[in-house]
Amino acid sequence: MTVRTCAAAAAILVSAGCGASTTVEKPLPPPNVKAASLKDGFTTMDRLAEAAKQEGELNVIALPRDWVNYGEVIDTFSDTYGIKVNEYEPGANGARAIAAAAQLKPDVFDLSLDVAIANAARFAPYKVQGWQDLPDHVKDPKGAWYAGYGGYMSIGYDPRQVGTPASFSDLLKPEYKVALAGDPLRASAAFSGVMAASLRQGAPHPEAGIDLFAKLKQGGRYTEVAKANTVLDWDYLNAARAAADPEAWKVTIPRDAALGTYYVQAISKDAPHPAAARLWEEFLFSDEGQNLIQKGWARPARGEAMVMRGTLDTEQAAKLPVAPGPPIMLTIPQSDAAKSYLKREWAKNVG
Repeated sequence: MTVRTCAAAAAILVSAGCGASTTVEKPLPPPNVKAASLKDGFTTMDRLAEAAKQEGELNVIALPRDWVNYGEVIDTFSDTYGIKVNEYEPGANGARAIAAAAQLKPDVFDLSLDVAIANAARFAPYKVQGWQDLPDHVKDPKGAWYAGYGGYMSIGYDPRQVGTPASFSDLLKPEYKVALAGDPLRASAAFSGVMAASLRQGAPHPEAGIDLFAKLKQGGRYTEVAKANTVLDWDYLNAARAAADPEAWKVTIPRDAALGTYYVQAISKDAPHPAAARLWEEFLFSDEGQNLIQKGWARPARGEAMVMRGTLDTEQAAKLPVAPGPPIMLTIPQSDAAKSYLKREWAKNVG
């Protein structure tokens, strides 16, 4: 009876004790290298990596190797996946990167928030695995762009010549020789330096920023970086300089002007290496990638979630300049209005 029962059951479905079952796995669909997520296009990181290796190359643009540790980030990515990274115009700004895209065909972009928002139609939506860890206010809901790292506008200074400035107004004291990180009509960091100096109760007043620099110019103390003992720049750049020579350079973020910003990542719709582009983003937003960026003194966008999971390099995080509180971030209308004001007033008041 037992033998007949098992034999009968085997005709329908082999059960435990009567034989071994066999499961036939369905073959996975071919990768969709233009998919909007890892799950939809590749299923696993291994399949994404394999598709990217077949492409063999990645084109990046406007990524200086000394900016937020991009040199080590690029080399680690290339060594890990065996993909050649072509580095185009590392000294370019975001606007130039967008303008040069048709000719140079970058796969990915690293852009200021305003440039990314203005050019969202140029990007291919893609949500990295760490998407939920990113603050909602610094990512496009459809995945066109998303913050990779951020920082605060800071005051770097030579402690051998001047004391620690408590506020931007302290820079009017005669010992300070002050520089911006470029032309505020063209360079994002320089514009943000003027805006940080303009903040009053958390709101920008461009006329106040221009007034400060007009007074510095009149006193002969608004100068170029090479001659300055005080430089307004992103804290990760001032911090990198301080780390290289701690006796000669220090950095502070004024308590009353915690202006911050994020730089965001995006994939070109016309990326010649779409799988490699998606692998690059997954790497940048992985724990390893975010910690490498933090090693360059920037604040990783997934940092808060990584702290909760115990994956953030807390030793390096403790070395970052002390932030006085959550960053004040300019809205796009505030930024646009301020840029228009500076275009009208900067040259005739400061030059």
